[in-house]
Parts: sequence; structure tokens; C-alpha cells
Amino acid sequence: MTDAELQQQSTLVFPGHRARPPAEMFRAMAAWCEANDVNAHDIYGAGALIGAFEQKIAATLGFEAAVFCISGTMAQVTALRLACADRQRALVALHPTSHIFVHEKSNYQLLNHFSALPVGERYRPWTVADLAAVPDRLGAVGIEIPMREIGGQSTPWDELEALKAHVRGRGAHLHMDGARLWEAAAGYGKTVSEITAGFDSVYVSLYKGIGGLGGAMLAGSRDFVDRAAEWFRREGGNVIHRSPYVVAAAMQFDQRLAAMPAYYTRTLWLAEVLKDFPVLRVNPAQPQANLLHLHLPVSRAHALAIRNAIAAEHKIWLFTRASHAALPDTSYIELYVGDNLLDMPDALVKRALSLFAEALG
Repeated sequence: MTDAELQQQSTLVFPGHRARPPAEMFRAMAAWCEANDVNAHDIYGAGALIGAFEQKIAATLGFEAAVFCISGTMAQVTALRLACADRQRALVALHPTSHIFVHEKSNYQLLNHFSALPVGERYRPWTVADLAAVPDRLGAVGIEIPMREIGGQSTPWDELEALKAHVRGRGAHLHMDGARLWEAAAGYGKTVSEITAGFDSVYVSLYKGIGGLGGAMLAGSRDFVDRAAEWFRREGGNVIHRSPYVVAAAMQFDQRLAAMPAYYTRTLWLAEVLKDFPVLRVNPAQPQANLLHLHLPVSRAHALAIRNAIAAEHKIWLFTRASHAALPDTSYIELYVGDNLLDMPDALVKRALSLFAEALG
């Protein structure tokens, strides 16, 4: 049985939100369109629906404007390249775990977007001292909030405010990788606009925590956003109809944002429960968003085999991916706490973790 089949036949699924089958998703989108009098697609990004949603995202983030982009990968490197060109400085400071380094196949380098400098230590968020130690004239600084690759950690609030001031003092553009910004707000106990204040541009995802079909938004000043939109067209992002992506996100946007505090509270509860299973080592010990990593004393292949055995026997799907960890024969997994874990009875969560810990032991 394939991984997809094992997950589909599972009656308990830990990570994320329930995946809607295409027909169900499309029916929900059609019903939302009818209820909201959406009678036409946008044409190459021009239309009432997309315009209103872009403005809603901009207002939520505290910016003048926002524009849809087909992917965060396109949105981020475009924003950083424009920022560097504006300042005639080609160097961007990024954390070693930045999505641009880890997942984007050296696009910034191969496409001559900008030069990137890894700054800071891999296993902790930035401090002002990390950036202050860089003597170079920086065109831009990119910060991910929260940082997925280290378990959803965020720079502490006071340190983040100091970082904003430091970057501003250096005359560099401050960009946020906000793929999971919606999730970080509950951990900070701040609104998203409080977090984004002081940033020059922010990218947010329309599908990760929101649950849409795909797509992203880039927010900033009107001039910056308009120039980015022109480059999205040049780079092949000029999709004729963006309405499917916009509808899929817009129809559940308010509901998802409203649920983020509950997801975070459930994550704090989960972290407490995990203390009863010391074989499952939690990072960070105190969750800062509704996601965390579990470090396991087995290899990646062994972790996946255990997952599949529990799914086959007990119809429990514990996680989707496992990654190699630094030490031999160790691995780690990510748990994103969404509707699935929010709605799962406590006793069933504990039973599933017990099965997992026993198999690992």
C-alpha cells in the first residue's frame, strides 16, 4: 500500500487540516461564489474579486498594497532583487535555514537575482549581534517568522524590535518570509500588523495555514508592489485566471485566522503531553507557533517504517515526512497542529503517541 493510500484509509490523522477531496473542495468554492455574487473570473489579475482580496490582505498586514503571486518562491526572490536594485547593493543577509537556501535550488544565484550571505547559527533564531557582526553594506535582510526548519521558533519580541531598528539604521530593505506568519501571531500574542510593522515587504502563503489551493501574496508600498507585479509577468507568473486560488483562500481566510489561537493552545497542550514520552524529544520545548519538531532515536527509514506499520494496523497517520537529523541513526518529524489535532479526543491523541513511543523504544 502506498503512503497516500495508508493516509487515506486512516481514521485518525495528526498533521494539519483534513484534506478535502477535489469534488468537495470545488463544491465549497462554487457555493461560496454563489453566496458572494462572484460572477466572473479575473483576467490576468484584474477583477473585483482579486482586487478586493489583495486589499484585504494588505490591510490585515498593515501595508498600502498587496499582489497575488503564483508561488512564494517567485515572490520572495523578486522582492529581494528589487530591494537590492533600489539600493545598488547586491547582498542579502539570510538565516542558514532560509527557504531560499534550503528549498529553492539556488534560484537566486543561477538567475542572477542577488548575492546571499548566510548569517547566524543554524539552530537558533537571529539576534541583533548576528547582523551587527556583518560589516558588508547590505541591500536587504530577509527574516522568516516563524522559522520552520528549527521547529517553528521565532525571534523573541524585544530582539525582533531591535532587529527592525538595526536594519533600518543600516539603510537596508527588511523583508519577511511570512509563509506561516498567521501561525506566529498567536505565539507572540500580537496582531499580524504589529509583527509586520517596520518591515518593507512581507510574503504570506495562501495555502499553508489557510488551506487554499496554492498561491501567495506580496505586500509592501504601492510602487514596490506594482513593480513586483510587472516582474511576476516577466518571470512567467501571469496566470490568466487567478480566481480559483483566490476563492479557495478567501472562502476560509477569516475562519482560519480566527482559529489560530485555538491551534496554538492545542499545541501547548500537546507539548505538555509529550513530556510523558521522553523518547519523543520536542523542539522547541515551549512551542512558539502551532507547529513543532519531534526528534527521534531512529533513522529516517526506520521512522517511516514505524509510521506505516501503525497506519496499517491501527489506522493512525502520525506524520507525513521524516528528515535526517545531525546524529547517525536519528531523525526528526514535523507536527503542524490544525483542525485534525484540534478536534481529536485527548485520549486518542495519547493512545497514538503511546503506540509511537513504544515502537520507537
